Amino acid sequence: MKIIDIYSRYKKDLANIEKELESSVQSDHALLNETSVHLLKAGGKRIRPVFVLLAGRFGNYDLETLKNVAVSMELIHMASLVHDDVIDDAATRRGQPTVKSKWDNRIAMYTGDYIFARALGVVTRLPQPEIHQIMSHAIVEMSVGEMEQIRFFFHTGQTVRDYLLRIKRKTAYLIAISCQLGAVAAGASASVCDKLYRFGYNVGMAFQIRDDVLDLNGTEQQIGKPPGSDIKQGNITLPVLFALQDPQRKVLLLEQIESIREAEGQGDVTPFLEAIRRSGGVKRAEDLASRYIDRAIEALDGLPARQAKKDLIRIAHFVGNRSY
Repeated sequence: MKIIDIYSRYKKDLANIEKELESSVQSDHALLNETSVHLLKAGGKRIRPVFVLLAGRFGNYDLETLKNVAVSMELIHMASLVHDDVIDDAATRRGQPTVKSKWDNRIAMYTGDYIFARALGVVTRLPQPEIHQIMSHAIVEMSVGEMEQIRFFFHTGQTVRDYLLRIKRKTAYLIAISCQLGAVAAGASASVCDKLYRFGYNVGMAFQIRDDVLDLNGTEQQIGKPPGSDIKQGNITLPVLFALQDPQRKVLLLEQIESIREAEGQGDVTPFLEAIRRSGGVKRAEDLASRYIDRAIEALDGLPARQAKKDLIRIAHFVGNRSY
């Protein structure tokens, strides 16, 4: 079964969530409404809402309850993307102009702030304080992760541990709580919620590592932005860190990274990309992503053998091998 089959099975519920997303970002302010809808219409995998729905199958599945979690998760993700694009000076995302490029940085930042606020507004429809606390903590962690990424721009002395902690905060945590809170909202047991959290955390780590690999060896058509965008922005990702551990390549790579830094995003990164692709860094990063996927699947041990469990495993394999 392909991942598209999972989306097809939840087509009606996802359409309901999409409608709720659009309703949630509507504003009486014309420009704010335009920027928010522009971001929403750019699309996306909606993988966080899918995780919420699948996790809800391990409790009392009720779309009217679960959609509040699903919408909030996606809105937080969307808001973080708007802010990311400002920091990264990104002109496109998913092949479409970013809010910052179509308008400007100031409009983009306030659009992101607005969407964050709407996410918190949606989740307050649910009565459980635990959900509110976990979600607000996620936003704090994401903010710290983004600050750490900025702090480490072009810092070639950072460690693999620095990188892993950063992507845990930036990416993995939100995917983890998408799984966790879907189960919490459905009234699942604490042990089930914990297993789903650990599943989501490991999938999230693999998701970001795979994303960073694609930035180095993917095509613009695949990833919706020019390859090498990370290094142009100063973001030293896992394959690069692994490649820098090779004494025979380190000096050349350091020289190339310094040249890219001095070019301030305007230089040709092709020689650098080719050097990384020839190194063992990409393969080592892919191997670590695969180990995270194995851990994610192991975390599901003990959950009831139902369709939702099979679907989670299929999505995990998709994340580990995705090419877009």
